[in-house]
Amino acid sequence: MNLYDIILSIGFCSHTAVGILGNSFLIWLFLFMLLTGHRLRPIDTILAQLACFNSLLLLSKGIPQTMAALGLKNFLDKNGCIIVFYLHKVSQGLSLNMTCFLSGFQAITISPSSTRWSEFKARAPKYIIPTSSLFCIAHLLLNIIVLENVGGLQGSKNHSELHDYGYCSGIETAKVSSILFGVLVSLHDAVLIGLMIFASGYMILLLYRHHKQNKYIYMANLSPKDSPKIRAIQSILLLMSTFVSFYSLNSILISYMYLRKPRPWLIQCSSLLSICFPTFSPFVLICSDSQLLKYCCVFWGRNAPDI
Repeated sequence: MNLYDIILSIGFCSHTAVGILGNSFLIWLFLFMLLTGHRLRPIDTILAQLACFNSLLLLSKGIPQTMAALGLKNFLDKNGCIIVFYLHKVSQGLSLNMTCFLSGFQAITISPSSTRWSEFKARAPKYIIPTSSLFCIAHLLLNIIVLENVGGLQGSKNHSELHDYGYCSGIETAKVSSILFGVLVSLHDAVLIGLMIFASGYMILLLYRHHKQNKYIYMANLSPKDSPKIRAIQSILLLMSTFVSFYSLNSILISYMYLRKPRPWLIQCSSLLSICFPTFSPFVLICSDSQLLKYCCVFWGRNAPDI
């Protein structure tokens, strides 16, 4: 094993371990609060599902890539390849959908009651589970294409028709089909990211207006920099910039790889980028969400601070 493989294995292993630890803690935190009789926010249901899908994404992508980087090449047969790729595509799509859903739900929640969204705002929490179930069913059905376009190297007669992903391979389809599939995937991601940016921008605008209207209150008690509204804006910008940065870079790499036969280092970079947001998102949420910090204090048996 050369130095490059060692560095690569350390990168995948550390990302996967830290990400699974963070998301598992977030899931356990919600379960603990629920089992001990504490009242959870409606948005916590979305956060818990996002943590579950991020964990599945890390398990289906990070662990196989780590094993491949450690020298265990092509250890999955055709059925193993199909299962891993299918779980990865489903969890990746659901992670994007739930992040977009989170932004939209937050925007509806903080919208003024006098707007036309007021009636829907009151009923929005009831739609969380049905909407999440619809997302799951849609991605389970749409990603069936993976079952046809993935195969193991061991069962291949023509290795030149396959892209080697280290632990298994993906069948290289016809040029037109590859371009069409890449365009559809990119369009789907672009629409969801666009909706996410719009919802986040709407929230920032509302919080900015609210802050200006109550500026004299903040000036009398604390500096604008330390106000809860400013901290809320910063947390939204931080989560959004984290997601959009990693996802945009990965989308660019994926689009390029659909057009040309990818080199191994491009595949590895794309794989590493695809698990960056699932790795860092639980820590971004815990550090920026004051309610989650209170949950942590309750979990550790300490008095929750006034945040």
